[in-house]
Amino acid sequence: MSNGGGSIEKQLRINERIRVSQVRVIGEDGSQLGLMTPQDALRVAREGGVDLVEVAPLANPPVCRIMDFNKFKYEEERREREAKKKHHASKLKELKFKPHIEAHDYQVKLQQLKRFLTRGDKVKVTMVYRGREMTHLELGRRILGKLRVDLDGVAKIERDPLLEGRFMSMIFGPDHAGIKRAQKATQLAARQSAGSEGKTPQRPTAQGTARQAHEQTQNQ
Repeated sequence: MSNGGGSIEKQLRINERIRVSQVRVIGEDGSQLGLMTPQDALRVAREGGVDLVEVAPLANPPVCRIMDFNKFKYEEERREREAKKKHHASKLKELKFKPHIEAHDYQVKLQQLKRFLTRGDKVKVTMVYRGREMTHLELGRRILGKLRVDLDGVAKIERDPLLEGRFMSMIFGPDHAGIKRAQKATQLAARQSAGSEGKTPQRPTAQGTARQAHEQTQNQ
């Protein structure tokens, strides 16, 4: 039984803290026990060595459930911890490109970009011009345009290309819906591949073997 204290107890009224004239009670197994006074409901809970917890205070009358509150509190706190672990604060990453970047280097940076976006980060792609490259700005624009195409379904444009001195940059943000679709498609393809690999070739039946022998005899 609960000893009180903790943030969850502050949000939910339990045991003697339930001070209303009547409550609708749900049993520990989920069964409907009907209307009772809080005192009678608490007596039932005590007999089972558990607690009476008000789960719907705004209902008329309020709804209470008989449960092991310590176990319930532990599960709630565990879910909160897992949710915090999964939560990823979005960060702005930066990747720098050259107007004359080679195909292999482009692919390496493209995969790095995809990893950042899939993780939920935004990415600032900066085209760095040096010396006479400033007279060929279209080379950098072409690469940024290629990135826009290659990242379709993974990224959305947060900011179009902007020239600032010798730097031309644009910002990509994650396309969450597109990423989820791609992940589902990958998972489906993996399951289908695993299923096809697991199939064993069917052995010929005796009837089929006899029929094949007869056909071979007829053809000779």
